[in-house]
Amino acid sequence: MPPKYHIHAGQVANRFQSITKSGVIAWEEGCLKCPRCVKKDCVYKVYEKRGIDPRQMLESLDSVCKDCFRCVQGCPNKLIQKGLNPSYKALGDHYWTPEIISGLWYQAEAGRIPVSGAGYGGPFSGPGFDAMWTDMSEIVRPTRDGIHGREYISTTTDIGRKLMALEFDQAGSLTVSPPPVVEIPLPIIFDILPWSPPRKGINLAFLEAAKALGTFAVISHSEFTPEMKEYLSNIILHVDCQLSDIDPAILGALRMIELPFGKDVMATQNVLKQQYPGLVTIIRLDISPASSKTIMQLVSQGAEVIHLVADEYGLEKSDKPLFIKERMKEIHLHLVEQGVRDQITIISGGGIAMAEHLAKQIICGSDLLSIDIPLLVAMECRVCRRCKEGIACPVDLDSVDPKWGAGRLKNLMAGWHNQLLEILGAMGIREVRRLRGEMGRAMFFEDLEKDIFATLGRRSL
Repeated sequence: MPPKYHIHAGQVANRFQSITKSGVIAWEEGCLKCPRCVKKDCVYKVYEKRGIDPRQMLESLDSVCKDCFRCVQGCPNKLIQKGLNPSYKALGDHYWTPEIISGLWYQAEAGRIPVSGAGYGGPFSGPGFDAMWTDMSEIVRPTRDGIHGREYISTTTDIGRKLMALEFDQAGSLTVSPPPVVEIPLPIIFDILPWSPPRKGINLAFLEAAKALGTFAVISHSEFTPEMKEYLSNIILHVDCQLSDIDPAILGALRMIELPFGKDVMATQNVLKQQYPGLVTIIRLDISPASSKTIMQLVSQGAEVIHLVADEYGLEKSDKPLFIKERMKEIHLHLVEQGVRDQITIISGGGIAMAEHLAKQIICGSDLLSIDIPLLVAMECRVCRRCKEGIACPVDLDSVDPKWGAGRLKNLMAGWHNQLLEILGAMGIREVRRLRGEMGRAMFFEDLEKDIFATLGRRSL
């Protein structure tokens, strides 16, 4: 049995003051000038450390305060209050909510799973992944020493085309050549960002983290720089140029390459496979209503890996777009019906915002996932999208230190990996490969609603 995969996390401090959910409101008007002010009795010395960050125009009270409410309760004239921070409410948007962003910040800083201490207080149904519940039936008899104890839970995933059967001659030798397969210890790769400031340092942080984690980062050829050559074994090179423009030495050192979908994509793959037979070829495809048919054609023509990509909200390109989990379910079941699902590796990405989305999307049929925006958030991105408009990034992501960024990404992945282990353990599953397509281990609100309410109003004869 191989050694257990473990991501070593450590505290990686923020560069900027965090935007907290609540803020301190301390009124001066009406102060009774008590001989011993409650501010001086603060256990955490919040008021003594008080200062203002001129860059962000934020006061340190909010980020240093530990929400013990001692000063709020102790002020005799009730001049100290706690309120919801308007800057917190303004973070992100309807999908990338302040709760998601702050949770990613915490994981990137500490490398631990966020725990509320008072149970789950969010919605039990809603759009997207919120309409899906996973089966935790095995949690009644958890392992005796936890996810890092004696129980072995594998999160290893294979990337590449598989043979449905092996053929041997009379002498017992293989008569078929197995296609190349790349094995990674975590079912996650880092994808191209939908938007960001100038990303030279960001890409180097991705690659440094990918190398430490044993996974891969997708890098466009147009953004490839000489500094990245040392990371070639962890790069999936996205071909956004002519194939002849790529240095043969680079192609020879790569383990995987990504081709954008087009009418000549299989011809390009065949050219690559003739010159570099050990190279795993990925076809990048925007997810759409026609994805099932397109993927079936690609599989029949010898495609190895399909990378399905939705937009940053997890929606496909369509007038009436489906969410990524719904389309993935359809694609997976279609390939199963055709008897070819095990031949192809499917990577899906877009709208993956939390660790729980990882397990849910694999249940819907993905082999592994690509993530993008959470990587930026880990490096303190506010999801303000000012960079899309050419406005300077408020947290200087364009000048991020790659080593610091890699540390934050490792912490984030440590938190996500631990949560995946918790889910697998609670389901009684000891290998993430077995989770793929296990839709019987989940409940879908849409299906339950249809089953429960479809017969209402009908008369039984």
